[in-house]
Amino acid sequence: MAYDLITMGRIGVDLYPLQTGVPLPQVTSFGKFLGGSATNVAVAAARLGRDTAVITRTGEDPFGTYLHEALREFGVDDRWVTPVPGLPTPVTFCEVFPPDDFPLYFYRRPKAPDLEIDAHELDLDAIREARVFWATGTGLSEEPSRTATLAALAHRAKAGTTVFDLDWRPMFWSDQSGPDAARPFYAEALKHTTVAVGNLDEVEVATGVRDPHDAARALLDAGVELAVVKQGPKGVLAVNSAGDSAEVPPLPVDVLNGLGAGDAFGGSLCHGLLAGWDLEKIMRHANAAGAIVASRLECSSAMPTPTEIEEALAAGAVL
Repeated sequence: MAYDLITMGRIGVDLYPLQTGVPLPQVTSFGKFLGGSATNVAVAAARLGRDTAVITRTGEDPFGTYLHEALREFGVDDRWVTPVPGLPTPVTFCEVFPPDDFPLYFYRRPKAPDLEIDAHELDLDAIREARVFWATGTGLSEEPSRTATLAALAHRAKAGTTVFDLDWRPMFWSDQSGPDAARPFYAEALKHTTVAVGNLDEVEVATGVRDPHDAARALLDAGVELAVVKQGPKGVLAVNSAGDSAEVPPLPVDVLNGLGAGDAFGGSLCHGLLAGWDLEKIMRHANAAGAIVASRLECSSAMPTPTEIEEALAAGAVL
């Protein structure tokens, strides 16, 4: 069976406060949710009707069991989610100060199991056969995940659609590994990529360029066929190697929690690429998906259905 989408990268448990505008020391109640960027992208695409799977690793503990149960509930194949004895399943806390302040606290020590993905354990044939394969910058931050990520991308050799989520999280890299140290690994990943997606900080890490149009051109020059640059309040810019472009403003929304919006965008991006839509339709659909999740507290369980996205687009806002 060839999957519509296989993602590879982070997984963990999100423990989000059920009280907004309250500092973490004073929070008294939390909700428990499936989390992790690559995993959320698989969930978002599954919610849109796609056959998805995720390649990642958990601890051999009750939280790891919970993540398997949650993946199955969301319709994401968990066959390549394996335990790492001796390492705890990661937990992430956040604070919720709408509309634009959502501090994150990652508990991924002594090492996150998802950074223990090993190249020798990959089902390379399944990765190559998937219609879309999604890999992340965090996967490059540490071995053996770095070698596994690059091996998966190289074996895929741009078959189908290969998306590299630039996903720059400096706290996941060693203290000595700033953007300059990470950039060569990003460059190697981009050689095997057809689509690159990231925000302004992330495209600057990948290319050394921050201007959206210049960064998109730099990503195309690095070998990708489609560059997607998320510009925050200015919306999103997409440029492909054929010279087509689309610049789409964000959909108006009352933000409750901005975390997870980018993952909803990613799942919808994959859905639109699979559907063969034009650039502007893909970007509008993805923007709407992200805006809907930004209006909700959680991430994975907040991923929108096709009907919800169409209703938001028809209304011109998330109501």
